[in-house]
Amino acid sequence: AQENLVDDPKTERGNWNSKSEYLLSLIGCIIGLDNIWKFPHTAYKNGGGVFLIPYFLILFVCGLPLFLLEAAIGQFCSQGPINMWGAIPILKGVGFSMVIVNGLVAIYYNVLIAYSSYFMFASLQSSLPWSNTSSWTYSNSISCSMCAVLMPNGTQQNSPSLSEQYWDDVVLQRSSGLDQTGSVVWHLALCLLLSSIVVAVVVIKGIKSSGKVMYVTSIFPYVVMLILLIRGVTLEGAKSGIDFFIGSPINFTKLTDVEIWKDAATQTFYSLAIGWGGVATYTSYNNFHNNVVLDSVFICIFNHVFSVAAGITVFSVLGHMSFTYGRSVESMLSEGFALAFIVYPDAMTTLPVSPLWSFLFFLMLAVIGLQSQFGLTEVITTSLSDSFPEILVNKRPFVSVGTCILLFLLGLVCVTQAGIYWVVLIDNFSAGWILSILALLEVIGFCYIYGVNRLIDDFKMMLGNKNTYFWWACKACWVVVSPSITLAILIWSLVDYVPPTYGWVHYPDWGLSLGWCMVAFDLVWIPIVAAYKLSTAEGSLWKIMSSPSEDWHPYLDVNRGERYQTETWSQQIKMSNNNKDKDVDTIP
Repeated sequence: AQENLVDDPKTERGNWNSKSEYLLSLIGCIIGLDNIWKFPHTAYKNGGGVFLIPYFLILFVCGLPLFLLEAAIGQFCSQGPINMWGAIPILKGVGFSMVIVNGLVAIYYNVLIAYSSYFMFASLQSSLPWSNTSSWTYSNSISCSMCAVLMPNGTQQNSPSLSEQYWDDVVLQRSSGLDQTGSVVWHLALCLLLSSIVVAVVVIKGIKSSGKVMYVTSIFPYVVMLILLIRGVTLEGAKSGIDFFIGSPINFTKLTDVEIWKDAATQTFYSLAIGWGGVATYTSYNNFHNNVVLDSVFICIFNHVFSVAAGITVFSVLGHMSFTYGRSVESMLSEGFALAFIVYPDAMTTLPVSPLWSFLFFLMLAVIGLQSQFGLTEVITTSLSDSFPEILVNKRPFVSVGTCILLFLLGLVCVTQAGIYWVVLIDNFSAGWILSILALLEVIGFCYIYGVNRLIDDFKMMLGNKNTYFWWACKACWVVVSPSITLAILIWSLVDYVPPTYGWVHYPDWGLSLGWCMVAFDLVWIPIVAAYKLSTAEGSLWKIMSSPSEDWHPYLDVNRGERYQTETWSQQIKMSNNNKDKDVDTIP
């Protein structure tokens, strides 16, 4: 649909040029590399096909409601992750934490794009360089440390595969640990510079420039995935890999295992980018009356279907690899970096015209990574522009380029010989269960402190008076189901926490301490801002907590109606703050 979203133009912030630009951009923002290299392994270890039952069930009772909540909040106030907390000023620190999480993740995500780009360029040869050692020298000093990653079932190879040797000795030039920094790996630094330049060019004018690029970057990887899926299922031995993935025959008794529900909830939660602020950022550029409900349903379902397609694609190729090498699929199964940069490159060597398929696969990874990086960068730049509109309103190009330069410089430590250890460290401590805390505070803040009834009244201004059962379902999910599941994910994550490792390499104590410093830096803004608000505001604690700021309202006057007219709304806020005995929820 080419619905134009500029019928209520926000001349200062801007709007999407069309509905398709918005949908493609948001899809690109939430679908990331984890959909390809984490979901297949998670699904397999939980029974394959039977895992899809809790995976989609939790999507509809928790994932979709939380996604809709954040999307609708962003569209209602037309503000980014910081200013949207004008509804609950005491929790504005959550917005700061969201921006910091995006910044830390953007540092290493740029490096993942660099890895993919290097493999993509390395594939432009008559034969894949990791298929033999004629063009590089293998050192046995460190590569065997990844055997534990390659063999999660406990079996072990006598020596690492050629693709693993190539990954360690050529791509990473990996040192023995975090405390052995070594030198900068210049081919990765150049790939990092290239990805930074691409991101800067695309986001230089915000959504006005990035939206147009999405017609290519959002559609292309799904076309490639479809091509790889068709090629994968037609390979000899593919059926055994797919059967292994879906768990043929399906074992429905797995549904009684708590672990499958925990993993389904965790995978759903993180794959929809809930708590990042990216969803609210993109929807903040929407038409005020855009049907955000229908958009959310479509995007969430598409995300899950893509993950399933990625799983079938990966396991069909692993089935062919199993057939070729005469080994079990399970013996070659892995996840994360090992799947993307060791197992899959090895699998590519077994295909006819292997350089072509390898190039397409790594180009797809690079483009998917770039889409996520566009979203991470947009959250940062939008938040800065919204927070300082008088200064930055006409300086968006400088903000975007400056952000990309900073992310590039911070990312250089991740392309040293110890770079992979930094990537794993940041990945483990910068997001993870921190996102559960941010999402839980988002639900508590808007549905309990601001008030779910008042929130629904706001949404009705945008969406009209939908069926009563729809709002009752939303209320049940937002008040009971979603926060309960989010809290359970947080508790499970903390109980199951183990210090990060890379293969057999353990992190030094100072490295783990640095990781916990990242956690503290992420979250410390929440109590700092809350303390500041409490010290400068007047009235009872509940009045301070539940009274929105005067800036909380639809962005344009024409959309505010009688409920949020400037003079009326300001008077209501003042009356609420002065009258300690009056319930704040009586504000119309």
